[in-house]
Amino acid sequence: MLAAFHLMARYNGWMNERLYAAAAQLPEAALQQDRGAFFGSIFGTLGHIVAADLIWLHRFARHPALADWGAPMAGLPSPSSLTEGLADTFPALATLRARIDGRIAELPAALAEDDLAVLLEYGNTARVAQAKRFGPLLLHFFNHQTHHRGQATTLLFQAGVDVGVTDLNALIPNEG
Repeated sequence: MLAAFHLMARYNGWMNERLYAAAAQLPEAALQQDRGAFFGSIFGTLGHIVAADLIWLHRFARHPALADWGAPMAGLPSPSSLTEGLADTFPALATLRARIDGRIAELPAALAEDDLAVLLEYGNTARVAQAKRFGPLLLHFFNHQTHHRGQATTLLFQAGVDVGVTDLNALIPNEG
């Protein structure tokens, strides 16, 4: 599983670079335009991914094996909701996204396989106590990003911007 999480961390960074480069082709007004999506706009969808990532990363920082990895999380916002606006403009959101992706890129290297079995206790956004194994939570974290990036790429395509290849398979080495 740990090798898969290394791949997913690479995929996260690669896709966010592509997604944000594509989004940067549109004017701010087009990014903010309500398109009837679950989070309204392209900007709202990207903002949701950022908020959710930060919520999870702050939870992950409480994992005993991630004390050193988690220390720089103190310098990042700690949203209280999945829709909390953390940036007013696309450039500000892109800067925050890059900082978050730096933390995500380093996350798998801070873990050992046994760390995936650790029970992580946290309160969800409704303040309901949870206690779940870290490995499946990390799997959810990466799956959540992929799900909403798919929504964002659809919104961008509808706005006339093609993100290009988005498949995880593009990062899996061809060994044939």
